[in-house]
Amino acid sequence: MKTTLGRRTRILAATTATAGLVLVAGCSSDDDGGSGSKTAAGGVELVKGGRLTTCTHLPYPPFQSEIDGEVQGFDVSLVDLVAENLGVEQEILDTPFENFKTGAFLNSGECDLAAAGMTITEERKKNVDFSDPYFEATQAVLADKDSGITSFADLKGEKVGAQAQTTGEDYAKSQGLDPVSFESSDAVLNGLRTGQVDAVVIDYPVVQGWLKDQANADAFEVAEQINTGEQYGFTVKKGNTELLAAVNKALADAKADGTYQEIYEKWIGPYDESAASPAAS
Repeated sequence: MKTTLGRRTRILAATTATAGLVLVAGCSSDDDGGSGSKTAAGGVELVKGGRLTTCTHLPYPPFQSEIDGEVQGFDVSLVDLVAENLGVEQEILDTPFENFKTGAFLNSGECDLAAAGMTITEERKKNVDFSDPYFEATQAVLADKDSGITSFADLKGEKVGAQAQTTGEDYAKSQGLDPVSFESSDAVLNGLRTGQVDAVVIDYPVVQGWLKDQANADAFEVAEQINTGEQYGFTVKKGNTELLAAVNKALADAKADGTYQEIYEKWIGPYDESAASPAAS
């Protein structure tokens, strides 16, 4: 099922010293597909008729990024399965990542669910309801090959970058570091490329995506993977039990019939069965 971004409106957002000017993209449907009943299959109520509206934060490859004018990725493909079961199409809304912690866009009725490579945490559970885990994630330290950094312990006294409002940033702070915050994963990589930071701490699957580019692989290397016990989940507005059940069913079916493995191999790499069967949160 094709995922549409629709006509994009770019809004100039706040400026920060580390991230510079940030362009936040919104979207709206260009066709009449959003008209009609807001009740989908299974009695699931949607914010827009004919659409499963997903909040995300771009770019965050390989989970979601814009490729050839279309938003694609691991998360996008999985949510497409939910939309297909509901008999609708997925529509993507690009929003600031800090809103995922509070569930702001879910509560305001702008989105049905959120998918952003988001770690399930007790703090976030206070504001949103999480799906069953769909991915096991680790953090990674990525550094220049000539930096001499070979482990997380070597980061003490170095300039370290992380994406703002993420568990990678939280972990770095919890270990006594004061990371430079970047608005997006692309900004994190650019900070490393341009020497603004000596190393970065970010989700390992994101690093895997970066290293598929030969220029990045030639320049940088993973100094250490850190198992922080993180699991990703999709979120819905608290109390939206019908949609949550639909999301969990789509995930369970995909794992059972091999669709999950196909999507994993397309976007992540060689299939890791442990990532497909984490314990329910």
